[in-house]
Amino acid sequence: MESRIRVTVWNEYIDELTKPLAAECYPEGIHKYFEGFLSAAGYDVRTATLCMPEHGLTPEILESTDVLIWFGHVRHHEVSDTTISQIHRRVLDGMGLILLHSSHASKLMRKLLGTGCMLKFREDDQGEILWVVDPRHPIAEGVPEHIMIPHEEMYGEYFDIPKPDELVFIGWFAGGEVFRSGCCFHRGMGRIFYFQPGHEEYPVYHLEPIQRILINAVKWAAPSPNICKYVQMFHEPLVGRDKIHYEIPEMPDPETMRKLREGML
Repeated sequence: MESRIRVTVWNEYIDELTKPLAAECYPEGIHKYFEGFLSAAGYDVRTATLCMPEHGLTPEILESTDVLIWFGHVRHHEVSDTTISQIHRRVLDGMGLILLHSSHASKLMRKLLGTGCMLKFREDDQGEILWVVDPRHPIAEGVPEHIMIPHEEMYGEYFDIPKPDELVFIGWFAGGEVFRSGCCFHRGMGRIFYFQPGHEEYPVYHLEPIQRILINAVKWAAPSPNICKYVQMFHEPLVGRDKIHYEIPEMPDPETMRKLREGML
């Protein structure tokens, strides 16, 4: 029997306590809403928030997390550099990472991608059409060709990120802007998915196709047992490790080599 994928949902959890519209959409916080539909999908889910000791992400929690989902917004600077470094190492060692919406400006995404990750944005209460541009990708499985999002904050190009290893979704906005809305990256042994939709004052994560994308993304990002085996090797000392024994066959003498070349043998 396969073990369940262990997911930790991290949420800044400031907007839901200070903005009435965000509280209306997610009364218990975005993290608790995610816990509901991800648990129903069969994942083992726990949550953490900014205000918890060590932001709820102790080394023990990170070591027992297969996929970390990250929603940051306005308090990126309050996340400790120690925590960011610990997450960075875990991603390189194979932990999956899903970065949501305004997490583009987080210390974590900038550290992993190596760019400023900035973009154009506008809050105008208009909609977005999210288009699938790689229907073969596992994250797009069971997702319709396009998703109509009635209200969403506009994110527009240029988006200062490295070229994605895989581009799964693009977004089109009412002002004519387009955006690389679903981007996959590989860093070390870890898989990273950045997903743009999800302004905290709109019930975007209530949409079933959006939930399907996130459920798929967790499965895609989770490390395989084979990766875990290699990561363990990375951290083991070389001293005492068994050597590979092999024998180099003796080369034929020059006369035999000549006969072989001339087809005499």
